[in-house]
Amino acid sequence: MSAFRPPLRRPVHRSSGGIVALTAALLLGGLTACGYGSDSPDTSSTGNSPARAAEGEALSADEVSIGYFANITHGTALVGLAEDGPIREELAGTALRTQVFNAGPSAIEALNAGAVDITFIGPNPAINGYVQSGGRNLRIVAGAASGGASLVVNPDNVENLEDLEGKRIATPQLGNTQDVALLNYLDEQGFEVDGESGTGDVTVLRIANAEIPPAFENGSIDGAWVPEPTAAKLVSQGAVTLLDEGDLWEDGRYVVTHVIASQEFLADHPDVVEAVIRGVVRSNALINENPEEAKETINSALEELSGAALPDEVLDPAFEHVEFLNDPLAKTLSAGAEHAVAAGLLDEPDLTGIYDLRLLNKVLAEVGEPKITEDAGLGIG
Repeated sequence: MSAFRPPLRRPVHRSSGGIVALTAALLLGGLTACGYGSDSPDTSSTGNSPARAAEGEALSADEVSIGYFANITHGTALVGLAEDGPIREELAGTALRTQVFNAGPSAIEALNAGAVDITFIGPNPAINGYVQSGGRNLRIVAGAASGGASLVVNPDNVENLEDLEGKRIATPQLGNTQDVALLNYLDEQGFEVDGESGTGDVTVLRIANAEIPPAFENGSIDGAWVPEPTAAKLVSQGAVTLLDEGDLWEDGRYVVTHVIASQEFLADHPDVVEAVIRGVVRSNALINENPEEAKETINSALEELSGAALPDEVLDPAFEHVEFLNDPLAKTLSAGAEHAVAAGLLDEPDLTGIYDLRLLNKVLAEVGEPKITEDAGLGIG
């Protein structure tokens, strides 16, 4: 695919002067900043920051439900939805419900059913959901993260690309972002694999993130194309990185997580969506300006969700592997759609209107940040 090129640089957490200006502008504006997924959604109901609620700011919805994954690639959500986190603060008196998903297809099912209003998600499930609904169910409203996915393998069984033939490689779910990336990569390397069944020259097994490390440990799989922290967890178990997905993309950047909203909820409650986006922008600024504090917050959230904190040998490389940013990197989503088509998981899609970045650009303008002008020709407004 033409979108793939050797990387010119690697993602880093050090923020540019623009992020410094963003943080300063947010503070001047009076906005005080202060694992692994499961097979089925875990639902929790929590209140919001008393400080924000006490200001008497009323939003148009009494309640909003937000989905996310227990992955470091969803660090924006883990920071923003923490106690006194920026997203929670921005929602003021609107009650917050959260749901945790293993992978994107489950989150899209929940969005379609009205069980969530907004969710953090990868690109390919968003593409699939948009196409299957005839362009009527969702809009991408903000970016969240780039990077954080790798093909890691058992070095005793796989030393190089040619050794993948006949091997068993796991992904988190059929049609999720890493699943499509693996199928596309195998196709480009000349391996024949049926996208639906995962059978062929390489066997692709769809296994929940939480179950991949034990499957690797007991020898059921030879490797996995997975997001962080699962990739770093496997490396800590003796796996080696055969391929960092960033090596396939221009500048090493590709969308791994962005924010989508139900079109109905966006139309009825734009102020609530705007509040969440403002919280996303603040959360990304906090992560980039205070990475050590952010890591602690993220690890505490993962411990609460999974029952165990990540050890430093997993947490540190996993966190460094992800870049948190507001740009949804639309060109890479468009390339992801091409890859899903090539894998036989998607008919040629019409993605016109999948982006609505007007509220994001409003928030960025308020804090003196440049607007996101690149929507790959797929935006509205």
